[in-house]
Parts: sequence; C-alpha cells; structure tokens
Amino acid sequence: MNSSPFTLSGVHYRSITPDDVPAFYDVMMNAGMDGRAETWNGTTPDDLRATLFAPDCGGYLAVDRDGRAVGCVGYRPHGNHTLVLYRLATRPEARGRGVGRQLMNEAEGMANREGYGRLMLPISQFNLGVIPFYEHLGYRQVDEPYPFLKEGRPAPVVMVKEFKSHNEDSE
Repeated sequence: MNSSPFTLSGVHYRSITPDDVPAFYDVMMNAGMDGRAETWNGTTPDDLRATLFAPDCGGYLAVDRDGRAVGCVGYRPHGNHTLVLYRLATRPEARGRGVGRQLMNEAEGMANREGYGRLMLPISQFNLGVIPFYEHLGYRQVDEPYPFLKEGRPAPVVMVKEFKSHNEDSE
C-alpha cells in the first residue's frame, strides 16, 4: 500500500508567479541539499525573486492535489542559444515519482518553443549523486565554465543537453 501524500497523477505543473516565491524557497530548503552548498543554502527569497523574475527568466512549480509545492526549477538565458536551468529541487517524499523528470520536461519544452538550442545545468560539487539522473535525461558533462559562477565559490560540474529548436526548423 502506498502511504505517500500524493501520486504522480495528482501533481500539477505550472509556471511560477511572484506569489510562488515562498513555496519555491520552501521546496529548496526542504530538499536536503548538503549544508556545504553555500550557493544553495545561502539563497534567500529575495535572491530567488531577483533571479526568477529578471528579463526572460522564470521557473516551474510542481503542486500536489492539496496545493502543496513538491518540486521546482528555475531558468535564465545565457546568450541567444543557451537556457540555464537551476534550483531543481523536489521534496524527499516526492522523489522517485517522476516529479523532477516532469519539471525538466516542462523547462525543455519551453526552451524549445522559445528557440533555445541547448540547456545548461550546473551540478554542485556537493550534489554529484544526481549526475546519473541527468545523464538518463540526455544531459552530458562538458568542459566549459558555468557563466553565473560567483567569485570564490567552487565551480559546479556543467551538464548540457542540445536539441533542435523550432527556430532551427525554419532556417
């Protein structure tokens, strides 16, 4: 018998609004990131608001049938060709149910519709255990710098997924 608070079919995925910042932040802080990950654990709701709602930026929220946020992911552009995903998080009880995969699908679909040819994803040095998840989704490790690295922070592992955007079809 499944005693978890929801099933995959009970999760709704939607674009975030400014009112969602507290829920997005709550998911992040309850995801169980290693305490050494300063860029994650040092994030404030104001930091999120500034990055999630800058021009061409945004994110997605996964909400269960009780209205509780169970997953999140943000995005921001880097040039005209690359969309950077960040802050993918799921509550521990939501893991293994496809929530993270669907959040990635939502972001990938939006990137493709908007004409981005690739997605970039930084992986914290303190969270390397997630690499197989992203590899399974078609991401590969690349040897290029993370464009939003703050000085004095450890460089993340950078993963990329390239795909043909709708804009390339019309060229």
